[in-house]
This record gives sequence, structure tokens and C-alpha cells, in this order.
Amino acid sequence: MIEALWNNLDYAASVVLFLIGLYAVIAKNNLVKKFMGLNIMETAVFAFIVALGVVEGGDAPIHGPDAHPPFTNPLPQALILTGIVVAVSTTALALSLIIRIHRQCGTIEADELREME
Repeated sequence: MIEALWNNLDYAASVVLFLIGLYAVIAKNNLVKKFMGLNIMETAVFAFIVALGVVEGGDAPIHGPDAHPPFTNPLPQALILTGIVVAVSTTALALSLIIRIHRQCGTIEADELREME
């Protein structure tokens, strides 16, 4: 069991990171802390997808005289770059909405916002 966990440490770290983010989303009342938890979960998914693209003993997928198979898969890295761009823009939008909520309601605590309804 321990050997299997050690051999898949990158996957286990991604799962632990995801669970830390999930805890922050569920347990915290502050909207900024909830959104930070979502960002941590997002980062864990990014790390997991990049870990899936790793090939043991793989070489960069650049053809030339020194290139020898097996090659690492470049698709996960390309997808993650796109995901990072989307993550940055949604983070900016969410933080601007949180600022707007604070200006309008005077608080960013989820419990207090529910009571205002």
C-alpha cells in the first residue's frame, strides 16, 4: 500500500491539495476564503492533468537527431495553459464581484449575506 502511494505521489499530492481546497469551500464563511479554496482545487486539477502527461523516461516531443521515443505528451500542458488563462480571468471577475458585494452589503461573510435576504 505504501509502495503504491509512493510510486503515485504526484497523484496523491493532487488529491490532498484538492481536499484542502474542498475543505476551505465547505468550512469557511468568508467569500474570499471560499474563492481561495476554489483556486486551490483548480490548481490541484491542473497538477493532476500535468501528472497524467508524464511518461517515464520520456523525451521532449521535438524531432531531431537526438530525439528518441518514448515522448512525453504535450497535450496536457497545452490544455493547462488554456485553463490557467481562464482561471486568471475568472479570479479577476470573482474578486471584483466580491468587492462589489462588500460595497453594497457591507460584509463578505456568507452567513450574514444569507440573513440579509
